[in-house]
Amino acid sequence: MLGYQTLRKALEGTPELAGARKARDVMRELSDYGNSVIPGVSNNSRKFYDELNKKGVNLKTPRELAGAVGTRLFVDVGSDGTRNVYWRYNHPMQIITRAYEGITPGLEAYNNDPVRKNAINLAAIGLPVGATLGTFDLTNIGELGRPKGFAQEYAEPGSDDRRQTTQVLPELANRFALGRQGRPLKFETAKQDIPDLTKQRYANYQNFLYNDKGPLGLGIIKGTTENLQGEPEIRLAGFPIGLQSLGAAIGGTAGVRLATEPNLQQGKVTKLSRGSKVVRPGQRVPASRVAAIGAGSALAGAVVGKLLNRAIATAGNPELPSTYEYDVATRNPSQPIYVSDLPDKAVAMANEGKTLIDEDGKKYDEVVPPNEEFPKGLYSAGY
Repeated sequence: MLGYQTLRKALEGTPELAGARKARDVMRELSDYGNSVIPGVSNNSRKFYDELNKKGVNLKTPRELAGAVGTRLFVDVGSDGTRNVYWRYNHPMQIITRAYEGITPGLEAYNNDPVRKNAINLAAIGLPVGATLGTFDLTNIGELGRPKGFAQEYAEPGSDDRRQTTQVLPELANRFALGRQGRPLKFETAKQDIPDLTKQRYANYQNFLYNDKGPLGLGIIKGTTENLQGEPEIRLAGFPIGLQSLGAAIGGTAGVRLATEPNLQQGKVTKLSRGSKVVRPGQRVPASRVAAIGAGSALAGAVVGKLLNRAIATAGNPELPSTYEYDVATRNPSQPIYVSDLPDKAVAMANEGKTLIDEDGKKYDEVVPPNEEFPKGLYSAGY
């Protein structure tokens, strides 16, 4: 909220601020606090621009229009107005947002101030949950937020390394507007992103993505204990959600509910006959305080989720043999282990009496000197 106040002071007396205030007034008059900035996307967005035009804000007043559109965009981002048109109820962010709004009735005390209300939403839910869903990686700005282990949607066709894009704007829209994660990279490239990635984990995750239909048999909702990072993941209509993002959502929602409780206790929210709610005269909890508490609680929830991820991943690999760090799978004793790139390790295994098998099924029981090349696709059975 400090940045908002600073910006407001800098724009005081300018056409941009005048346009921003007119946009705020129109949204109040229409009780429209979470719809798209794009004209024509919804009935409310059309009404918004019609009312702005009546107030003299249009293409003939470009600076006022810029301020109005900027304010609308801020509210849109805070409420996922445009993205909700696309997502409806098939994206985790949409479902989390709806649940959050239902659990925090005290937040309605800010309905007459969409800028402050959506600043709270961004701080408590939008930013922390969005940043932890796994659809983008804010630490990888050089590759436009590409998540580790996943390819760019618009990489050069036929390229071996799909971590670079050829179309920046469509890539950004695909990742940040549509919330798409992309497809996994091929194993060798994904392992450069995730050094502890194993072939078995990679193969299991590919099977989960493309073959697992989930408990309903439709693929709408399904889960795995290990994604590419080795952490639990749920997929809702193809979109990922993990314990870290769930923790952020629960923490942010709880923080906002707790912070806005005085708004209800002091009787500032009243139901009308038509079911809408308005704010009675009186002091409400400052939005900046609510935003700070919501953001802090979301961060705490995300940390707890991250720790749970680590605990579950560690529990799945309690005590691994030394060959694990060289990409030898050990989770399922009945599965063979790929060791063709580890002749010295394979020799040690053969010395211990373990049977080595190549791709054609030929067994190698004898010890092979380390300087001799092993057959392609060598396996260790029953390890």
